[in-house]
Amino acid sequence: MKHGLLIDMDGVIYSGEDLIEGADRFIARLLEHNIPFTFMTNNSQRTRLEAVRKLKRLGIEVSEEHVYTSAMATGKFLGDQSPNGTTAYVLGEGGLLTSLHENGVTLVDSDPEFVVLGEGRNFTLEMVQRAVDMILAGAKFITTNRDPSPKKPGWNNLGIAATTAMIEEATGRKAFVTGKPSPVMMRSARKYLGLETAETTVIGDTMETDIQGGVQMGYKTILVLSGIATKETLSHYAFKPDMVASSVDKIEFPLKWWS
Repeated sequence: MKHGLLIDMDGVIYSGEDLIEGADRFIARLLEHNIPFTFMTNNSQRTRLEAVRKLKRLGIEVSEEHVYTSAMATGKFLGDQSPNGTTAYVLGEGGLLTSLHENGVTLVDSDPEFVVLGEGRNFTLEMVQRAVDMILAGAKFITTNRDPSPKKPGWNNLGIAATTAMIEEATGRKAFVTGKPSPVMMRSARKYLGLETAETTVIGDTMETDIQGGVQMGYKTILVLSGIATKETLSHYAFKPDMVASSVDKIEFPLKWWS
């Protein structure tokens, strides 16, 4: 049986613009031993090429095929739902726009079937109001993820959870979420690697997204303590990871459940 990994990025491989110690060695081991993996990120703003370039700046050289984003999951979902094409008004940037186009979604400024929200800083409150009117007129509301703002002074992004909540409040309509921990992304990322459920392990630094999503899908899960989660908070959750490691560099292969 082959085995593969779905690996979160921020908090696992890097923290902001800094490489987490040993993450480069970890990825080098995966490449050396031909272990299938993809970086599974909720960031819908960056294209795969931009993600690869950031990793290269940090000393990790991989190809675009090693990146799977919530933008890709969103585009695939809409393409599968509407194989004959559909229309969307988009609040988002490069990665999301590219994925929607590649999956046959036509971007429009009026009467869309969907309103799609992703990360970004280039849309205005006026554009948000237009999105609200479209949803009130019958458009379906999708958001690529509900990741919260880190709530740090100087943070240059409002946070998609806040923008989603604003539109939900204004419309009275709940968004359909395609990114982690949604089964939409957890399943499509696994299929992207060509893995079965029993062959899949998720590595992440957050209990609410990576680990929860993996547990709900029946995947094995590894929580690393190099990002958001701490040992002290693990008892707060009704579910638990299969393994806890201080960082990815401390994960030993083969994993105990690989056979």
